[in-house]
Amino acid sequence: MTQLNNNYFKLQTGYLFPEISRRVSQFLKENPNQRILRMGIGDVTRPLSSSVIAAFADGVKEMGVTDTFRGYGPEQGYNFLREAISKDYQSRGANISPNEIFISDGSKCDTGNILEIFDMQSVIGVCDPVYPVYVDAAVMAGRTGNVQKNGYFERLTYLQCVEENNFLPAIPKQRLDLIFLCFPNNPTGQVATKEYLLQWVQYAKQN
Repeated sequence: MTQLNNNYFKLQTGYLFPEISRRVSQFLKENPNQRILRMGIGDVTRPLSSSVIAAFADGVKEMGVTDTFRGYGPEQGYNFLREAISKDYQSRGANISPNEIFISDGSKCDTGNILEIFDMQSVIGVCDPVYPVYVDAAVMAGRTGNVQKNGYFERLTYLQCVEENNFLPAIPKQRLDLIFLCFPNNPTGQVATKEYLLQWVQYAKQN
């Protein structure tokens, strides 16, 4: 008999943002005259620019003509796009070449998928508070152990982001194999300086 991945049962309640949406809807139902400042899931607030719309339209037209129709693209992404991204980074002082760039379906998928290339015994660190995907991806992959009474998973290392440390996690004294860092931070909004990030680079090189 086919068995389910038991790690899914370790997920804490549901995905955070549908729960936030449910609570907001319930609150507005009970308090229809209240104004809500929405600080939950990130969403766009402005329409696409005319240049983006024109590029999309041109791309669609090309798909309707035999000579310009494209099927599956290159596995790493089209060269023209990788080169454009490379030039954009280089203009900002980051020496990244096109062969270091690949086009994926988004960073959220990559966040979960990247765990697959590392050993199952890798020690993972996350900021606390943390964007839910970082923890949930590790839970579903069976890398966290069981949840404890305090709500923390036994095999995750939580790096505190509190007012006392200006919401910037301290560099760990112990070795961690994988660390999820996000700046500007979600959910605190804190921004890391170049000097602060260089401390993490040095930590990574030493470990």
